[in-house]
Amino acid sequence: QVQLVESGGGLVQAGGSLRLSCAASGRTFRVYAMGWFRQAPGKEREFVTAISWSGENTYSADSVKGRFTISRDNAKKTVYLQMNSLKAEDTAVYYCNRAPVTNYWGQGTQVTVSS
Repeated sequence: QVQLVESGGGLVQAGGSLRLSCAASGRTFRVYAMGWFRQAPGKEREFVTAISWSGENTYSADSVKGRFTISRDNAKKTVYLQMNSLKAEDTAVYYCNRAPVTNYWGQGTQVTVSS
């Protein structure tokens, strides 16, 4: 019922920052916990971070703790991922979705970190 469109990816040097956005359409966005996932070349898609529907609780994978911050604005139907201190290993296509149980995957947005 909810369509998600990721944006904000790009090419950045190691140590730099990017802010990803996940814009949702539909009427049920507010009731879902949301998360960011990523898939690097040759690797399986992995969980990055998630946020409860109210925004009160978050959880992040160890690999991004202290560097990535997830947030959401339910009024705008948007989830954000602030990525700081980017590393080459962060290079991946980033997707947003419901969490922990995912639904349909969108196109994602490419993040490329140059070392």
